[in-house]
Amino acid sequence: MPQPTYERPSARTTFLAVTADTLVAADFGPRTPRRRPPGPYRRLLAIPGSRAFTIGNLMARLPMGMFSVSAVVMIAGTRGSYALAGAVTATGLVATALVAPWTARLVDRHGQARVALPATLLAALGSLALLLCVRYGAPAWTLFAAYAATATTPNTGGMARARWAHLLKGRKDAADSLHTANSFEQAADELCFMLGPVLAAFLCTALFPEAGTLVGVVLLVSGMLLFTAQRSTEPPARPRPTAKAPFRVPGIPPLLVVCLAMGGVFGAMEVVTIAFADAQGHRAAAGVVLALQAAGSCAAGLLYGAMRPAGPAEHRLPWCVAAMTALLTLPLLAASLTGSLPLLALTLLIAGMATAPTMVTTMTLVQHRTPEGRLNEGMTLAVTGLLGGIAFGSAAGGWTVEHVSPTAAYGVPVTAAAVALLLALAPARGSAGRPWA
Repeated sequence: MPQPTYERPSARTTFLAVTADTLVAADFGPRTPRRRPPGPYRRLLAIPGSRAFTIGNLMARLPMGMFSVSAVVMIAGTRGSYALAGAVTATGLVATALVAPWTARLVDRHGQARVALPATLLAALGSLALLLCVRYGAPAWTLFAAYAATATTPNTGGMARARWAHLLKGRKDAADSLHTANSFEQAADELCFMLGPVLAAFLCTALFPEAGTLVGVVLLVSGMLLFTAQRSTEPPARPRPTAKAPFRVPGIPPLLVVCLAMGGVFGAMEVVTIAFADAQGHRAAAGVVLALQAAGSCAAGLLYGAMRPAGPAEHRLPWCVAAMTALLTLPLLAASLTGSLPLLALTLLIAGMATAPTMVTTMTLVQHRTPEGRLNEGMTLAVTGLLGGIAFGSAAGGWTVEHVSPTAAYGVPVTAAAVALLLALAPARGSAGRPWA
């Protein structure tokens, strides 16, 4: 049997061996693993300071989904009146719609840390005052006054988006990265409004009625302290802005009207779903059903942020609203044709997938249209439009439930979405193909 011959290993540590009819080569050099390029969210959160302010912002944002549910459970449980609880929370909603734009304007002029933290502490005192008034049987009017004081809570989502816009400004991939950042923030909104009510209901029922409000206050203040402590990522203040107010900028008012109509979708869907589940004898499951809708939106938001949608946001918005309108017909069909709560939950999961892309595109347009130095104010105006729509949609949905039926009331969010679609398309007809001009 022939003996193999060997060669001296090369500098690359390659070992060669020759047998009768085979050449064997082995490389013992160090291996460099092939690493997958980081995804868009990893690249985004790799920006210095981004993770710290994101953690603080998420902590401060989670209570936004807790306070209203906690207040309803706390007030209804001690006073025995859902009407009083609903009136108190509605008052807080109206107060927030009026106060939030002014708070945002102060944030733009004087900086997030100087304004947002004192405003948060004032709102926390309002929540604690509500807790004490309920606990010790204060007159009903004190509940309205205390909850109205919580209207100074800053728009935490808007401040986070303003930081992303500041950090990404001037980068080569600014447009794509801002799209990813907006998608991430929208998914975070959906996650907070998915987990917040569940956490609040658990705390109020498992511990004591005031537990949800108390934990919400602790999270809000702690998160805002951490968020405002990150001064390196804070956008610069504009004490004397030269740009005019966002509301007066062409293109912003039509967006606010669209937000108003979309808010009607969200407000009506919540009330109608609770009523439908109650009519089916499963009112306790309403929170889970609504959480599925938020879960669908959260997943779609993350997926949308990882994509690179073609065309400008002005052209994408009508398509997004059209998709939302079409998918909202699924819950209406499920409720009308089957009356099955599990099937309704599935259709809400699917319908929710159009929410995040629509909101991301809307907020992107608001950012593009808002003058420099007034970004918090512009985005808070959009949130104010949503809040106004939610209040109107809740009222319309509740009226339809009582005077027609919970099943027929699913037509209210479809109608609101159709109105939003018409509003999104209307400017395009009169501007020679340039929508929202």
